[in-house]
Amino acid sequence: MSVSNATMRPSSSLWVGIAVIVLATGAIAGAAFAAHDEIDGWRWLHWLCKPLTTALILWTAWRAEPAVSTRYRRWIAAGMLCSLVGDVFLMLPQDAFVAGLVSFLLAHLCFIAALLDDSRFAERPWGMLACVAYGVFNLWALWPSLPVALHLPVVVYVLVLASMGGQSVVRERQHTSDALATSAHWSMMGALIFMLSDTLLAWDRFRFVIPLSAVWVLVTYYTALWCLARSVRGSR
Repeated sequence: MSVSNATMRPSSSLWVGIAVIVLATGAIAGAAFAAHDEIDGWRWLHWLCKPLTTALILWTAWRAEPAVSTRYRRWIAAGMLCSLVGDVFLMLPQDAFVAGLVSFLLAHLCFIAALLDDSRFAERPWGMLACVAYGVFNLWALWPSLPVALHLPVVVYVLVLASMGGQSVVRERQHTSDALATSAHWSMMGALIFMLSDTLLAWDRFRFVIPLSAVWVLVTYYTALWCLARSVRGSR
């Protein structure tokens, strides 16, 4: 039985990966081709596939075996659940940007809690400082374009996002050659790509139009979530 299960797991992971790619492609295509300010077939495709992709990646994280730890799995899953809520807010016809921002803020706090399961906050500060500096630079560049009402929420969000990215670097540096090395590497890639995705989203929304922005934002977003989900599984 154990041999059979071991044989089936790679096949199951392959099919889940294919399903994620198919759903993500639907979400991206729907966002890219939907008529502006109209609810058409492409818009419905986006509305259907976007939350389903995140939900499937969440399920992948929850089912990963063996897990780094139960606590790590739960916090990563909680972060993805908050991300799923944020997905819904940001794709609604009405402007629910602040609600989406709060949802993803909570997601990043959950991811930080997961990363702190086996690393100390900013114990090796250079990675943290680099990520915070990156966040502050983007905040400075976007500041003239930000509505006054968003100043405080965006400042808080950027600091939390940068801390999440920085702590992922700290964790990776703390576990370069032990049993958590693979998990730490995946979590760092996921966190840093998440920062890139949010950077693209912010610049497209507040500074200037990025050609095919929906494609770049969603590709980096789903890649980040997949990497974070992959980080749940520990070494065999």
